[in-house]
Amino acid sequence: MLFLIEDAINGILMGSIYGLTALGLTVIFGVLKVINFAHGSLLMVSMYAAYWTVALTGWHPYLALVIVAPAMFVFGYYLQDIVIKPIFKAEQDVREPITVIIVTTGVWYILDNLTLLLFGPQYRTLQDNPLRGRMLEIGQMLISVPKLWGFAAAVLTASGLYLFFQKTRLGRAVRATSLDRQAASLMGINQYKVYNIAFGIGTATAGIAAVTLVPFYNVFPTVGVLFDIKGFIIVVLGGLGSIGGALLGGIIIGLIESVGPQFMTATWTEAIVYGLFLLVLFVKPSGLFGVRYDW
Repeated sequence: MLFLIEDAINGILMGSIYGLTALGLTVIFGVLKVINFAHGSLLMVSMYAAYWTVALTGWHPYLALVIVAPAMFVFGYYLQDIVIKPIFKAEQDVREPITVIIVTTGVWYILDNLTLLLFGPQYRTLQDNPLRGRMLEIGQMLISVPKLWGFAAAVLTASGLYLFFQKTRLGRAVRATSLDRQAASLMGINQYKVYNIAFGIGTATAGIAAVTLVPFYNVFPTVGVLFDIKGFIIVVLGGLGSIGGALLGGIIIGLIESVGPQFMTATWTEAIVYGLFLLVLFVKPSGLFGVRYDW
């Protein structure tokens, strides 16, 4: 029974990090109304940025956040401005431009292959990492310290995003644009600047997730694909555009992956995850925590 509780706690912690990786995906969808297929690759780029920041400076792994998050915000801002904005301008009357999906898929392949070309296929891990193998002992239970910090980062990030969208003037402008971009434009809101900011926030959130992952996870060119698949499952489970839903959806996945192997093989736990994904699509397509409106 004790091992089951320990697995459940570690599953919740890892699931919250899954939810953190999916937060940026759900923010971008909530505002732009498009699926960003390059989100996993942006997470991968963030992980490399965090890895090299720590490797070259010798900083504590979490200090890399002060460089990675702002840098990824700028990267996402101009990626939207240069690559995606022309599509929105060309398809102004289309609420959900399908062409963006094709473009972000192209960005995904470009980033993954460019990273493979520059850094090779090797798995990289931080050397002299003070967090490696760190465990918190609670009685006879062992709780991963890096995952515990990841849980805290996920909760703080989700709370910060919620407060930003609900309480700030810019956040309300973002929400207004997500509901009706033409009406928002008539009210004096620059919809394309809002899209740039939203994409930058989503990418910066991927940067925060990357900083929490690097202390205990290998970095390699295709690492984003693993989290991309989970990210799409999570946002569908939680509800597209739902910040709290993304976090809770990630925790559900983490619990299944952590507790499931106590009763069945790992293959069956993966089958349960995908089965739950399909069930939600059939029974409640808006997601477990989806609402009638986007925000």
